[in-house]
Amino acid sequence: MKPALTVLLATPRGFCAGVDRAIQIVERAIEKYGAPVYVRHEIVHNRHVVERLKAMGAVFVEEVGEAPADRPIIFSAHGVPKSAPAEARSRRMLYLDATCPLVSKVHVEAQRHYDAGREIVLIGHAGHPEVVGTMGQLPEGAVQLIETVEDARTFTPRDPSNVAFVTQTTLSVDDTAEIVDALRARFPQIAAPHKEDICYATTNRQEAVKAVAARSEVLLVLGSANSSNSVRLAEVGRRSGARAYLIDDADGLDLAWLDGVRTVGVTAGASAPEVLVEGVIDRIRESFDVTLDEVDTARETVSFKLPRVLA
Repeated sequence: MKPALTVLLATPRGFCAGVDRAIQIVERAIEKYGAPVYVRHEIVHNRHVVERLKAMGAVFVEEVGEAPADRPIIFSAHGVPKSAPAEARSRRMLYLDATCPLVSKVHVEAQRHYDAGREIVLIGHAGHPEVVGTMGQLPEGAVQLIETVEDARTFTPRDPSNVAFVTQTTLSVDDTAEIVDALRARFPQIAAPHKEDICYATTNRQEAVKAVAARSEVLLVLGSANSSNSVRLAEVGRRSGARAYLIDDADGLDLAWLDGVRTVGVTAGASAPEVLVEGVIDRIRESFDVTLDEVDTARETVSFKLPRVLA
């Protein structure tokens, strides 16, 4: 007889509207213009999504200059510095922008603060493509990157009364709140985003993980190691009391993790397809008598329009 195991499924999980739109842009561009279509940087940070699109005819490059000028190029969901579309225009390339609209909103905010003469702080992770893209909206040195509470305590602005902050959209909600508190304590007049920069999908998935992890001994997060929002989900799960593992797919699951376990939570990062969740549950079912329980903390109804040329 198989041991009993309750699987708590975090809802919402998996694809967000920005990821869904970005993937559709690549698929439709291949349909419309034929293969190959070039994509600057991984369209979203998920190995399975990237491999599937490669098989359809997408070619992933790191810079615009690596793509031939006579083929379309797509900018990833993370956003790009202004230099990328400028280079595409100078080479007379057809380019499609799959930047998530919620990332574009942060770009607009940063520009607004810059135009108002404020010194801008970006809370985020160095080297992440979204951070590179946001910092690349403005001249070199216009944006200071803050990664930790310690950075917030030691940052020295030119004019402490004229500072603004924006954030990466895929950060830990709790960590970011601590950094913002540290900034506000030092600069009470700091200009904040009109509405939270951390996107609805990141926030919702972290809240769902808190609810599931509090009731689980083990938490499995489906997502790639370079996916910021997936890594954050595993961190949130650990803080909420579960042993959390970030895995790409069912092959990454070590069933020894579930020895003697009665309740396991399962979620997926915003760039991870639902088929990966199904694969993990199927693998668990091979060894356990599974009871599935969906833990629903929010309903998502957001959707984003495709670029006009593809709609």
